[in-house]
Amino acid sequence: MDPQETLPLDPEALISVWEFLLSEGQMLWREAMRPWTTYQIGIIIGIYLLAWGLRAVIKPRYSDWLRSRENWPKWRLRIGLIVQRRLRMILFVTIIWIAYFVMQELTWSYRSLLLRVAANLSTAWLFIAFATRLIANPALGVVVRYGAWTWATLSILGWTDETQSTLESVALTMGETRLSLWLIIKAIVVMAVLLALARLMAGASAVSIRRNKDISPSMQVLAVKVLQMVLFGSAFFIALKSVGVDLTGLAVLSGAIGVGLGFGLQKVVSNLVSGIIILLDKSIKPGDVISLGDTFGWIESLGARYVSVVTRNGKEYLIPNEDLITGQVVNWSHSNDFVRLDIHFGASYQDDPHEVRRIAIAAAKRVDRVLTHKPPVCHITGFGDSSVDYILRFWITDPTGGLTNIRGNVFLALWDAFQEHGVSIPFPQREVRVLKDAEPPTEAALRGAD
Repeated sequence: MDPQETLPLDPEALISVWEFLLSEGQMLWREAMRPWTTYQIGIIIGIYLLAWGLRAVIKPRYSDWLRSRENWPKWRLRIGLIVQRRLRMILFVTIIWIAYFVMQELTWSYRSLLLRVAANLSTAWLFIAFATRLIANPALGVVVRYGAWTWATLSILGWTDETQSTLESVALTMGETRLSLWLIIKAIVVMAVLLALARLMAGASAVSIRRNKDISPSMQVLAVKVLQMVLFGSAFFIALKSVGVDLTGLAVLSGAIGVGLGFGLQKVVSNLVSGIIILLDKSIKPGDVISLGDTFGWIESLGARYVSVVTRNGKEYLIPNEDLITGQVVNWSHSNDFVRLDIHFGASYQDDPHEVRRIAIAAAKRVDRVLTHKPPVCHITGFGDSSVDYILRFWITDPTGGLTNIRGNVFLALWDAFQEHGVSIPFPQREVRVLKDAEPPTEAALRGAD
């Protein structure tokens, strides 16, 4: 029986990997035993210790100098911090290249071969460490960094062909599909690089879109979301195609998964579609002040599944998009920022209604947030049991600053104005009288009542 029919992993591949590692290890051991190789290893160790000592001396002074650069832009300060963290490697690379050139002038070139390899390796590692700092995602940055370090090391040592053939020999065979270790590593590296590029392009494009004042905030959010989906989706499929994955079977599988998700995740799909509708019809946008049930606040962000609403007390509500489509939403700043507020109060029948209205309007105008170019108005709404009822209406343009606090300020202004002009605010009064001359009911009267 063929071993590959029973074991998906080829046993001969493991033997070839072991033979390759054994042969390379023996070669490295023979090279290390040569006298000039030993000298170069000692020089490299000495250079590392020298770089470590210089770093201990230079780093405090460099840190103090960097702290004094308060007027620098953030990107320059970030580069300065990266240099501080990699100061030992920078010193090591500088010194080892100097030592290599000196050895080239003083002795035969083969006696400085190990120094040249160490200088090339350290330079490549330093460049990769700086380049991968541009990747915002820490996990992705670590994957790209160590993958690039490994590939640079193999390239400098000249082991790329042997390593590739060895990794190709380690494979899982499942029917007609052969999945090698080289294919997996290649797919991970290509996908990581493409996703990093897609993230960089999406971030740069998002900044440009948000700076465009001709695009409404809701359309800006929609454009950024669509752009991110296109870029990341393209990066994923291009990475799979570049490593030789057949996308035909993936399309069939994704269709089947889509049908299953459509039945199992109806609410999620409904929220996604509702989010797209909200962005397209521009009914709400970031910064709008809305009321939904007992929730009152301003929209912080629009998500694919929910809308973030922040209230005045600092609570952040994540309202599903479907609720905003099907429910009754009050958008206080949909077409404009003007908001009219009403205050009800009463005054005594002894006070002149014309004077009360004038005092109330003047008091409201003195409050900071009340608009004067849309002046307040005051009307009589009825004659109550103990007071004449009024309504005071005024306008504001900053509902995000709160509604309760502005009503409270207007009430305080009314109180002060009424106290100043002698206007009284009545309240209901009840009198209870006890009749002393009334005789208690007789027993016959009580029986008659029964």
